[in-house]
Amino acid sequence: MHRRVIAAFVVALFALGLAGDASAENWPSWRGPRGDGTSDETNLPTEWNESEGKNLLWKVPLPGLGHASPVVWEDRIFVVTCVTAGGATPESAAPDAPAERVLLCLDRKDGRTLWQKTVVRSPLERKHKLNSHASGTPATDGQLVYVAFLDRAEMVVAAYDFSGKEVWHVRPGKFSSVHGFCSCPLLFEDLVIVNGDHDGDSYIVALQRGTGETVWKTPRAHKTRSYVTPIIRDIGGRTQMILAGDKSVTSYDPRSGNLHWYMDGPTEQFVASLVFNGKLLFLTAGYPEHHMLAIRADGSGNVTDTHVAWRTQEGASYVPSPIAVGDYFLVVSDGGIASCFVAATGERVWKKRIGPHYSASLVTANGLVYFTDDNGVTKVVRPGREYEEVAEGDLDDYVYASPAISGGQVFVRGEKNLYCIGKSEAAGK
Repeated sequence: MHRRVIAAFVVALFALGLAGDASAENWPSWRGPRGDGTSDETNLPTEWNESEGKNLLWKVPLPGLGHASPVVWEDRIFVVTCVTAGGATPESAAPDAPAERVLLCLDRKDGRTLWQKTVVRSPLERKHKLNSHASGTPATDGQLVYVAFLDRAEMVVAAYDFSGKEVWHVRPGKFSSVHGFCSCPLLFEDLVIVNGDHDGDSYIVALQRGTGETVWKTPRAHKTRSYVTPIIRDIGGRTQMILAGDKSVTSYDPRSGNLHWYMDGPTEQFVASLVFNGKLLFLTAGYPEHHMLAIRADGSGNVTDTHVAWRTQEGASYVPSPIAVGDYFLVVSDGGIASCFVAATGERVWKKRIGPHYSASLVTANGLVYFTDDNGVTKVVRPGREYEEVAEGDLDDYVYASPAISGGQVFVRGEKNLYCIGKSEAAGK
């Protein structure tokens, strides 16, 4: 009888483990499994405090400097950084100093470095003061890890296996921008797609995932830099790859690079990725003018005058990507003004200053939105017609990268450290 009770208990524990695994998600690329900052997980922390040790499972220092987000696949974390000679950070190095762009693989359970590989050795490129020399978030399919960097005005895309062995390394095109480089690989079927918008003969390129061979390369009309990672959705009976940039909003067939539709403007410079709530696409940009648009994505050709559902210039962000949650669309301006809109109509139901400056994009889980400012403070907010702050997280580090969510944990890349945040009574003791 005693053995039967033990056996039943073991089976129950195993079933609980399976249930936990079923609800857990990897965070394999920029803005997570769907490329839009959304997580299906429900058992996440909503508050943490580094100085008190509350819900802080571990933190580890990272070499060099970078603004790329971490990506998570099961027991591995991947992150990129830039390290100059002697271990100095790029910000303290002389202009054109030689530097290494590095891919790190960390153990998820404790943050220990499993391996570190130098992808590119080259002088530091010119960049915007809010950019870094390692800003492109990697992507992984569980077999290979894909990274993108700049090397002397050429884009470099490379793939590594999970042991750290380089599988391929290609240079698909030129890249020139006074603001530096930031392109995040996007995985679709057997392709690795990379945005090559720059101040020259700009392009979007698709590489074969196993070899790096170019499958298609589509030129861009206006030859203007942007830093937007596309999203891919099935809308209106078509598979659409949609991005803002190159003085336009554009939809392509990701299998061929052929054009579906485009919209002129609404401005010149774009950084934030679009989101889609199942009915409308949402855009926030940019420079020199700020705009937010809701777009119907069922058009063909030039849809500038026909497919804008609503438009506003109030509360738009340039760098932080927005989020769509249920009936609402939320955004935070670079200067710290958060806004919540009714997604269908564009009605602004609240606005509130919640921090001094924002670079990180918004993420959402369990019906809550996480806003992380440059000072490492995260406001956890429930979308609705009134501003409702549920909790707050506080880290003693500057944060310019967007959070990653996986397996009941939040991973935050600070300027100096990588943090693992999770519910733990022991973490607060």
